[in-house]
Amino acid sequence: MENVDHIGIAVKDLDARITYYTNVLGMKLLNVEEVQSEQVRVAFLDGGNTHIELLEPLSEESAIYKHIEKRGEGIHHIALNVIGIEAEMERMASEGARLLSDQPKPGAGGAKVAFVHPKSSFGVLYELVDRS
Repeated sequence: MENVDHIGIAVKDLDARITYYTNVLGMKLLNVEEVQSEQVRVAFLDGGNTHIELLEPLSEESAIYKHIEKRGEGIHHIALNVIGIEAEMERMASEGARLLSDQPKPGAGGAKVAFVHPKSSFGVLYELVDRS
């Protein structure tokens, strides 16, 4: 792991939450995009020493939709920056981590991403992000 890449926060209304994060919290909006592989629209905000990723579901099939239905809006995951995601996934699996996929998926900003199941990480959903 290189560093914390971002903290993902599930939201129902991306535009309304962008207004809150920029106006009330004073964060700078970096970009907004759709990530079809995860069925979400995301906004990245500059939080100083890390980024905040707001995630709005695009469909009822989205994991974010299901998260909001079950737990409400709020923190969804912590993303860790890695280099060589395939090797890191293999290493983590050999140490007992349960990954949600065998191969990385396309993520926001052209990154490759993979998720570690919260049942194997003490209740925390971790996202591995490779931007190399």
